[in-house]
Amino acid sequence: MSARSCSKVACGRDAVATLTYDYADAMAVLGPLAIRREPHSYDLCERHAERLSAPQGWQIVRHVTVGELQS
Repeated sequence: MSARSCSKVACGRDAVATLTYDYADAMAVLGPLAIRREPHSYDLCERHAERLSAPQGWQIVRHVTVGELQS
């Protein structure tokens, strides 16, 4: 299985998260990398996932796995 690259232009890093948009609810949802590439989602590297911002009035929902929680 080959690694997927970040969807950002000119970024060659490996993707670690998947971003999807819910336009009806003005929400951007960032979660763990999806099992397979979906046509209406964006795979992001760690750097771009951390720097993600959304338009004014939008909410960002960040899902994390239990192993990523910091105490």
